Amino acid sequence: MANIIKAQKEILAKLNIEALNPMQEEALLSITSVNNTVLLSPTGSGKTVAFLLPTMEALDRTCENVQLLILVPSRELAIQIEQVIREMGSGYKANAVYGGRPFTKDKIELAHAPAILIGTPGRVADHLRRETFLTEDIKTLVLDEFDKSLEVGFEKEMSEILSRLPHIKKRILTSATQDMEIPRFVGLKDEIIIDYLHTKSSQLELKKVVSPDKNKLQTLVDLLHHIGNKPGIIFCNFKDTIQYVSDFLNENNIPHGCFQGGMEQIDRERALIKFRNGSHQIIIATDLAARGLDIPELNYIIHYQLPLKAEEFTHRNGRTARMNAQGTAYVLQWEGEYLPDFIKIPNIEKLQSKPTKIVSLWSTLFISGGRKDKISKGDIAGLLFKQGGLEKNELGVIELKQDCAFVSVPKDKAELIISKTNNTKLKKKKVRIYKI
Repeated sequence: MANIIKAQKEILAKLNIEALNPMQEEALLSITSVNNTVLLSPTGSGKTVAFLLPTMEALDRTCENVQLLILVPSRELAIQIEQVIREMGSGYKANAVYGGRPFTKDKIELAHAPAILIGTPGRVADHLRRETFLTEDIKTLVLDEFDKSLEVGFEKEMSEILSRLPHIKKRILTSATQDMEIPRFVGLKDEIIIDYLHTKSSQLELKKVVSPDKNKLQTLVDLLHHIGNKPGIIFCNFKDTIQYVSDFLNENNIPHGCFQGGMEQIDRERALIKFRNGSHQIIIATDLAARGLDIPELNYIIHYQLPLKAEEFTHRNGRTARMNAQGTAYVLQWEGEYLPDFIKIPNIEKLQSKPTKIVSLWSTLFISGGRKDKISKGDIAGLLFKQGGLEKNELGVIELKQDCAFVSVPKDKAELIISKTNNTKLKKKKVRIYKI
């Protein structure tokens, strides 16, 4: 037991987590003790760590097959969980599979079976049909954000997957909402439900901003200047609206990123990277970004288009004021626009006449080398310090991937750093470095 506690502390240290929160402590105890656990907790509360710690502890290092299967509703969440597992440094191989990337790439990675497989139901079901990995040692199944998987139409694939996994002993289901029905095919029995959805830990403030114009664009810009240079999300209902809003922000010299389902996977991933490292303080997004994504603590969210359902309103608001933090959700309403019954806001925000300028202080550099080239974050930092002339207090966030890396640097030094470091060797690999 002492060795387990020591190992967990080492993992938490690697994740820069001082201690587990109460939800994680309770989840750890339940998942370790019983076969079926349903974990209900808000977005951003740490559910990924809550289910990974006990499930990884139960893995067998001598087994050469997949032992833990994690099903997720989106490719972004699959990539995120894979990244967290790598950062934990447990030594277990983990791979994420999802639609939108070549199936041949999956097959190459799965030729040496991972202990942990993370994937979207459609892609995992495809692999099971083709028998690209063995299922006999898969004893633990995690359905992360399972209600979202059902909502986006994965019920048939999930049912098929479970029918092909006869040896499942432990099931963990997670969700950020309570209004869902668990299908019979999941096979839950005598489950423990851990519900942290109604804890009063966050301090969310709701405010309404009234626009005299039907398109609300100028009022949105005025609101952004009123809020100032702080990280936040502007939510829209449709991808066409995102382009419309983005064009107007560009006209007003407001730096931002976009995130919606119609974008190429690489563009969506890079938008999130630039948002996480501060190259963009603002991101315009559909409800795809309302849950399950690894994005930083936000000061605010803006409902540019009003949500169509109460759940969407809840999940959008859940991106700010997460776990003991403060945050504001602004509802942008045209004077003649109907406000749904589930939106009740007593406070009307008056916008200041002297706006704060919105600027981006960071740029993101792409580096064409990653983990498979034995490159570490320390190697990247060393290159930027020694060759790039960067001061230690000027190094931003480094994100290390399998075959590449991203790092944020001061915007006014980006071009100089590139000129000094591009086409130089990092470890034994000659790398290209450029701004994205």
